[in-house]
Amino acid sequence: MPSVIPQILIEESQKIGQQSASQTLKAIAKAYPGKLCLTLSLVALENVLLLAYPLFAGFAVDSILRGDVGGALFYAAVVLAFWAVGAARRAVDTRTFTRIYADLAVPVILNQRLQNHSTSKSAARVVLAREFVDFFEKHVPIIATALVSIVGAAVMLLVIEHWVGLACLAALLLCITLLPRFALRNQQLHERLNDRLEKEIGLVEKVGAHTLRRHYRVLSRLRIWLSDREAAAFLFIGSLAALLFVVAITQLALSPEVKAGHVYAVMTYLWTFVSCLDEAPGMVDQLARLKDIGKRVDPGFGDQQT
Repeated sequence: MPSVIPQILIEESQKIGQQSASQTLKAIAKAYPGKLCLTLSLVALENVLLLAYPLFAGFAVDSILRGDVGGALFYAAVVLAFWAVGAARRAVDTRTFTRIYADLAVPVILNQRLQNHSTSKSAARVVLAREFVDFFEKHVPIIATALVSIVGAAVMLLVIEHWVGLACLAALLLCITLLPRFALRNQQLHERLNDRLEKEIGLVEKVGAHTLRRHYRVLSRLRIWLSDREAAAFLFIGSLAALLFVVAITQLALSPEVKAGHVYAVMTYLWTFVSCLDEAPGMVDQLARLKDIGKRVDPGFGDQQT
């Protein structure tokens, strides 16, 4: 398949400030529909199998307790299918996204030249352009897995253990309420960080030790602030997770004649819910970062958006 290299923009009206991360991501998706469709289809299949995993594990536990070896062994087939699809998805990922980045880097460089940006800024933006490809390769599968797992686990818990499912939905609503403010502040920090990174090569070439030390101290502080915010979010979600397990354990302990497979399924779905909810701050941070990068990196997709 021939390379798909976007037409390079030369008009002043198409300069970098008028684009957005969402436009760039959509343009990449339109330029590579077949490859991305195959990759995302494997991601979807992987998530369906992942969501079915605790249910089949619960069936396997009950089958073992009944002495039904054949029924229990079906669980092994589900595990094998999950890992086989995951291996195929990872192999396809590498082939797809290395090709996309190779096609993307050249027009980014040429557009920076046409817009008379410095070598330092152009080099930084080529590196930042990789973030768009990484978003599809690394973050889309994580986001898809997290969303399917969060919603799917909550629905399954509503079905098999009603009050635990309702508690999960309440925790999810609270997180959704708090995330926009978290994202806005992270975007501001990423903007300051990327401003610094774009000047780095120029500083290395020209300035003295005092200015360089100040530059790297500022970079260090910005990264620490971002890390501290992630740590605070991690602790907050951990506290929610502990409360949810208190609810689940209390409900299960008070239920008459509860089966071992049922207990396993409830605890596994709840663990799936909280572990994927823990991905939310990282996903929001990545989207905030991409939003700032979208204002800087011009891959020359503008003509394709009209």
